[in-house]
Amino acid sequence: MTDPVRIAHLYAREMNIYGDHGNVLALAQRLRWRGYEAEVVEVNRGDALPDRLDLVVGGGGQDSGQDLVESDLLSRGTDLRAMADDGVPMLVVCGLYQLFGHAFRTSDGRVLRGVGVLDLETTAGSGRLIGNVVAHSGAFGDLIGYENHSGRTTLGTDAQPLARVGRGMGNNGTDHTEGARSRNVFGTYLHGALLPKNPALADHLIGLALERRHGAVQLRPLDDRVTEQARRVAAGRPR
Repeated sequence: MTDPVRIAHLYAREMNIYGDHGNVLALAQRLRWRGYEAEVVEVNRGDALPDRLDLVVGGGGQDSGQDLVESDLLSRGTDLRAMADDGVPMLVVCGLYQLFGHAFRTSDGRVLRGVGVLDLETTAGSGRLIGNVVAHSGAFGDLIGYENHSGRTTLGTDAQPLARVGRGMGNNGTDHTEGARSRNVFGTYLHGALLPKNPALADHLIGLALERRHGAVQLRPLDDRVTEQARRVAAGRPR
């Protein structure tokens, strides 16, 4: 492949807590291990979206970070919805997961508008949902991560849960769902960072990006023995 796989890191300055930058690092490194060139482009407030993107990744942040990026993100809504419809794979975590939905109602009664890439809405609850999570996914096995959020997220009919929590609270603490997926867009509350601990999901995103540009691609397996050891340790941590 002559052109690098281009990964957009949305709001790396404002929305990057609990190691979420590791998701970008994991995607780029797993591409390079397979002989592909990876280019990471930070897209912060006021920056233009590159003409061609293969992957979009965004992290979490506090309510103050969401306040800072809300208007800028809304200005990109048409482009992001078009990219999602065109099959661009995306992963958004926690704060950006909420803003990729229709709205986030904060604890002080404000409504932060979302871009509607995912069919979901979020309302802040009275307490935080905090701790280690193991969520069961048929497509990617157990997803292991760490949640720390006040949001109670409810999925609409056009979004499917990413996983179902075996240990943890997930989207809202009541319906046992964690995250959402629609088209090639994936949202989650799992920090940690998510992708270094969950290589099956990382490789799925990579495969989607490569197939969109080149057709069917067979990814060369990587030696993930150390990762699997780390997953076992993380899965055994107390809530």
